[in-house]
Amino acid sequence: MADIVSGADLGQLRREVRRFLAEQLAAGAFKPSLDAWLCGWDENFTASLAKQGWLGMTVPVHYGGHGRSFQERFVVTEELLAAGAPVAAHWIADRQIVPSLLKYGTEEQKSEFLPRIVRGECFFGIGMSEPDSGSDLASVRTRAVRVDGGWSITGTKVWTSGAHRAHAFIVLARTEPVDPSHRHAGLSQFIVDLHTPGVDVRPIISMNGGHHFNEVVLDEVFVPDAMVFGEIGHGWTQVTSELSFERSGPERFLSTFPLLTLALENTSGDAELGRLVARVAGLHHMSTAVAGALERGENPDVPAAVVKVLGTTLEGDIADYADRHTGDDAPWDPEWAHLVATAVDQRPGFTLRGGTNEVLRGVIARGLGMR
Repeated sequence: MADIVSGADLGQLRREVRRFLAEQLAAGAFKPSLDAWLCGWDENFTASLAKQGWLGMTVPVHYGGHGRSFQERFVVTEELLAAGAPVAAHWIADRQIVPSLLKYGTEEQKSEFLPRIVRGECFFGIGMSEPDSGSDLASVRTRAVRVDGGWSITGTKVWTSGAHRAHAFIVLARTEPVDPSHRHAGLSQFIVDLHTPGVDVRPIISMNGGHHFNEVVLDEVFVPDAMVFGEIGHGWTQVTSELSFERSGPERFLSTFPLLTLALENTSGDAELGRLVARVAGLHHMSTAVAGALERGENPDVPAAVVKVLGTTLEGDIADYADRHTGDDAPWDPEWAHLVATAVDQRPGFTLRGGTNEVLRGVIARGLGMR
């Protein structure tokens, strides 16, 4: 575990990241955008972050990483998101796959994937959701059947971000028949090369013409035993552990932050804008606390769900505020108009991805012992 980092050191790191971003913006390396962690795929920008040592920050040095803390990684990711930087290429690998590999991966898997992720050379997707299943992961129908030397996987995954560009994804599949009384049993995870024969990646084009989601069809795809992820039959426990990383990060409340920044810079402000800023500040502290719990090896699934529900609601409220304050006589430039249009387009997805807020409210209620 990385040493505890002082507030002064974190402040210095934050200033370093801000200087780097200012230089990148001045050089025209990127333009601030919304939902950049989902839609902003830029492998050159990812490579520049790797050179700074800001990928795989929590990966131990002997796997090519930097052995830094979750708090330090949080500072870097928060600044990248606040600037609307294009981080989608490495986002899932760095956010979710790294800690999962460190916790569940074999030595062979760690040695193969972690150094490449740190160098910005290996991109991952996630194969959880399925057609007609919504947020009910226990209804997984993708099947993995034992064959000589490995497993044969057949099924369909949907909403797989970046699958058309990624190298691999981790697939949740059923390895035992469904037991109605124990629906979460009999699930396992596998690392699947997206270029393996039998893998068909089909684009899902958004209403605004964007392409970051995909449907991935697996037709008797062979996965060697070496790519079994974790333990057979322990998939549900592993997935729920991974979801804390997916739901609690600053991307759950900063997707529309560039709009908030522009509003603060171009208006005298009002009470509603002040409340939005206060909510961001509160979520910053909540998300930081979850990062600390993850570093201590705790399972903050309920706090992570709270961050996700409150954060994605806030993102939508920022989009609504911006939309209501944009009109023919408003003093906004084309950059503002473009960001507002993007926020309105993306707004319905904020509370859906990572588990719908309706489902997560149930997770929170059960975690708090409510009925």
